[in-house]
Amino acid sequence: MTTVRTPPPPRLPVRDRAAGTSGNSGVSPMLSRLADERATGVLIRERGTLYLADGQVVHAESPSTPGLDVLLAARGVLDAEAWREAVAAAGARRRVGRFLVDHGRIAEGALELCHLGALYDAAYFVLGPSSSPTRFRYGAAHWLGPVHPVPVTALERETVRRRELLHRIWPDPATDTAPLLRSGLPAGPSVPLRQEAVLGRVDGVRTAADVSVALGRPAFHTLVDLRRLAAAGLVGAVPAPQPPPLPGVLTQPSADPDVALLRRLRDALEAL
Repeated sequence: MTTVRTPPPPRLPVRDRAAGTSGNSGVSPMLSRLADERATGVLIRERGTLYLADGQVVHAESPSTPGLDVLLAARGVLDAEAWREAVAAAGARRRVGRFLVDHGRIAEGALELCHLGALYDAAYFVLGPSSSPTRFRYGAAHWLGPVHPVPVTALERETVRRRELLHRIWPDPATDTAPLLRSGLPAGPSVPLRQEAVLGRVDGVRTAADVSVALGRPAFHTLVDLRRLAAAGLVGAVPAPQPPPLPGVLTQPSADPDVALLRRLRDALEAL
């Protein structure tokens, strides 16, 4: 199999790199301030939400990632019926996590591990670049209830680490959000089974988020696989549709001088 070599990616902006080493800097100034004041509530951003309790992050949700219920079901840890039962019985009291553990539906350690994975996964997208204002609603709490709080500094460090990892693999982020298309090149026997499963879901319509839900995997892991596949020349983003040309506007000059002369004469007559 031919080895695909790509030039090293350019360095990330200084602001992102600094955030990984200086704690409360760079990723979300508002989140850092809320951590300092030990706030409780929900931070609402363009790509999802972060729930805080006493300045620590206790839950994260993003439409770009599978929910905790999807991840638990995909791993065979908890079926959908048990999840619905817990939400119906304890959701209003914001004790769903505690209900699952107390009623023997899941071991406490397994819930914490899966919840942390889902939290970091969603937070990566929530803390991404945003074009809309960030809001915070004090006092709001998630119906799952407390499971394993995460300090804001740890969340920011991990978010920046993940950004840098993706950038090193393949610096073009188009495959993160756009519909995905296979290149037509043969995958070859060296493609790992994990990436092969992702490649099998690429159909020209699904996005990375769709592939994650279809496989029941954390969305960030899917981004890593897709960037590796993009670096190998096996997948790419579906090109954005081009706007139609304006009426009467030539999209390409004619190479025939006689045709060009006739068009200039026509334009001159129309101007009379």
